[in-house]
Amino acid sequence: MYYAAIKKTDVANGPGIRVSLFVSGCTHGCKGCFNREAWDFRYGREYTRETTEEILEALAPDYIRGLSVLGGEPMDSQNRGTVLELLERVRACYPEKSIWCYTGYDYEKDILRWEAEYPETVPRLLELIDVLVDGEFVEERKNLNLAFRGSENQRLIDVRRSRQTGRAVCLELQPSVTE
Repeated sequence: MYYAAIKKTDVANGPGIRVSLFVSGCTHGCKGCFNREAWDFRYGREYTRETTEEILEALAPDYIRGLSVLGGEPMDSQNRGTVLELLERVRACYPEKSIWCYTGYDYEKDILRWEAEYPETVPRLLELIDVLVDGEFVEERKNLNLAFRGSENQRLIDVRRSRQTGRAVCLELQPSVTE
């Protein structure tokens, strides 16, 4: 896997100050995408063990609330295995920090179907992710007033509650969460 960037103090992709990993590779091709360069699966730098260590070190300060993984497309089959390894390490080292994952795939149509098709990665990813921001960016539905997403079709899914209920449960943000 390759990655486009690591932001060590990001406030745009989840609550609080976060570390964000922008993976490379995406096949969605969303019109108006803010990160077109990252569509190429070989864009940026190769992800290595040292990259994981850099992210873990960046997560160490108490003021860092968690990790956000976006792209590119973290849930693409070419990226899932490496993303899973990273999330397992993050959860083991920092169980109190939240993990957010952004995907252009739809939770019900794609992600849930993949649980059975890819039992070695997708169910485990869902166990580790706290919030899944799903859905392709739709330029015609772009809304700059939305918290932590770019278009109105995208949802902030509480993964744990969704797995318990068997349906997508959207996160209800309190004003203090976005500060």
